[in-house]
Amino acid sequence: MALVAGGIAGTTVDVSLHPLDTLRVRLQDSRGFWKAGGFHGTYKGIVTAAIGSTPGAAAFFSTYETGKTVLKKSSGGKEKWWHHATASSCGEVAACFVRVPTAIVTQRQQVGQYASAQEAVKGTYRSGGIGAFYIGFSTLVAREIPFAFIQFPIYENLKLRWSTYQGSQIGPVQGAVCGSIAGAVAGAITTPLDVCKTRIMLENPAEGFARRYTGTVTTLKLIAAEEGATALCKGIQPRVIWITIGGFVFFGAYETVTKTLWNVGIWK
Repeated sequence: MALVAGGIAGTTVDVSLHPLDTLRVRLQDSRGFWKAGGFHGTYKGIVTAAIGSTPGAAAFFSTYETGKTVLKKSSGGKEKWWHHATASSCGEVAACFVRVPTAIVTQRQQVGQYASAQEAVKGTYRSGGIGAFYIGFSTLVAREIPFAFIQFPIYENLKLRWSTYQGSQIGPVQGAVCGSIAGAVAGAITTPLDVCKTRIMLENPAEGFARRYTGTVTTLKLIAAEEGATALCKGIQPRVIWITIGGFVFFGAYETVTKTLWNVGIWK
């Protein structure tokens, strides 16, 4: 049932907050915000984002919940902070197999490289076959794992403290607040890795030209050397706002769906 809850929650966030994500991508584009499209057409790529959202979120939460259960059993039924961090990291890696191809197609539409998803898919395939859809995979994983290690322990800890304080299980809205806070902190800290990921995914060199952004560390160094260290924080405002609001919607929807499924006896 984590597949259902996670899928609904993920799609809700990605569709409702797509314009903010578009602004983030354009701010991080090497050409600059205005050349990447500015405030025009912020819904570009929304269909592709929606298509990849449900399976990506479902893959994450099914892996996350399974991982938590296995780790808890291996520790004699006691929950540890690293259970959430490890399980969520595994979930992020599983989700990346879906997220990377859809992110590449979506982002290239968002900055105007292609006018449609069909053109983006064809153009990306021509540039390097199936492998071109997984450019930046390792960098996305490098961003998601520290994000998960920061976000989910905070999220679970806040929920535990809140429920302990009030003497009962917290509700969906309270869970949403916990997710919002945890996401904002993790999002701000991992922004440099997000900038790096965006640059790698957006780079689409003409035939015969070598890629400039070839890896996480190399890209971080290149951006800092050419544009200054502050460039590694480009897009931090819309990213944090997106994750803060998204965290509230995502975890709120997830908590609501899981609670509903539990109450009707579907999820036990």
